[in-house]
Amino acid sequence: MDEEKSELVAKVPQVTFLFWIVKILATTLGETGGDAVTMSWLGETTPGAKGTGYLIGTAIFGVIFIVAVLVQIRARKFHPFLYWLTIIATTTVGTTLADYCTRSLGIGYPGGSTILLICVVASLLIWRWSTGSISIETVSTPRVEIFYWVTIMFSQTLGTALGDWVADTNEMGYLGAAAVFVGLLLLTAILYYLTNFSRVILFWAAFILTRPLGATLGDFLDKPVTEGGLALSRYTASLALVVVIVALILIFPQRPASKAH
Repeated sequence: MDEEKSELVAKVPQVTFLFWIVKILATTLGETGGDAVTMSWLGETTPGAKGTGYLIGTAIFGVIFIVAVLVQIRARKFHPFLYWLTIIATTTVGTTLADYCTRSLGIGYPGGSTILLICVVASLLIWRWSTGSISIETVSTPRVEIFYWVTIMFSQTLGTALGDWVADTNEMGYLGAAAVFVGLLLLTAILYYLTNFSRVILFWAAFILTRPLGATLGDFLDKPVTEGGLALSRYTASLALVVVIVALILIFPQRPASKAH
């Protein structure tokens, strides 16, 4: 039993500095990739429209997400490319789903962020109540892995709404919003290294905060210059991010997590 548990835990990567770099790049890719499908390919550009593009995009990425999670759960050991493909799937479906809820359904950024925050907290609480822990080191059964990926999906969707909300508030712009989330991540790091604050809570706080950072960076890359972006092609930006992520995984092999983490 202990051997099986260790093998399953090994499917989760060690949380290192490289982990966070790849996570930010993956969330940025989720923003540019999601926009490439819903806006560039399906032509969804107008907030408040029927949202067909966002809905179709969510369905496409939702299927990819479900398939990736099922393959990830069935895997017998840690596969870096499979793990990060699943992460990217959660962030792309999070992008399209958040855009559909906040723009097409008219919920707005405050309402959407509030609902999604409740979903994240509820997911963590149910996970904690069901298994006794929300630490990634306890991801040792298919049931716990489902909690893990559902929580991540909610957190990625929340991050998209938060990023757009902060960027559109007080005309901060994408770089201003990115600076806010970098500051919050630095605060999280300070709490990690200088206090005895719960490592599990700090992990999930950082995990959530990297998503709006990636969302604002992705918007900065592909949004029009008139809106504060660089107006890069969404396809080009997404491809470039894929190349960088793949290169980092190949050059700096990631090890599976262990109890020593």
